[in-house]
Amino acid sequence: MDKFWDNEYIQIAAYYSVVILCMIVFLAVFELVTKYKNWEEIKKGNVAVALATGGKIFGVANIFRHTIEEHTSLLSMIGWGIYGFFLLLVGYFIFEFLTPKFRIDEEIQNDNRAVGLISLIISVGLSYVIGAGIS
Repeated sequence: MDKFWDNEYIQIAAYYSVVILCMIVFLAVFELVTKYKNWEEIKKGNVAVALATGGKIFGVANIFRHTIEEHTSLLSMIGWGIYGFFLLLVGYFIFEFLTPKFRIDEEIQNDNRAVGLISLIISVGLSYVIGAGIS
């Protein structure tokens, strides 16, 4: 069985599968903490939501990129990925807290693309910082 898990193709497929499952769970968590429904808004053509959601997807993927490079076991990769996601989620709440003049969720739901773009950049930027910490 060790020979099976030592195969690079099997390892890549395992990492890929786990990251896809984590991405689904993490996006569901983001869906719970926002006041809007991501996929319904995207279906309506809300570009701000698409930008913010794209930033979250890229951010989570970038965090997992670092966990895969740095950790040799699947379990360790998942643990660090969850921790990185938690930090990204904290960053979202800090962003909301630092903008008391308007509500981030409401602006994104109203298709304020400037806020959506900033949300994307914050998610991506924080993912680089989190990834560097993991590496």
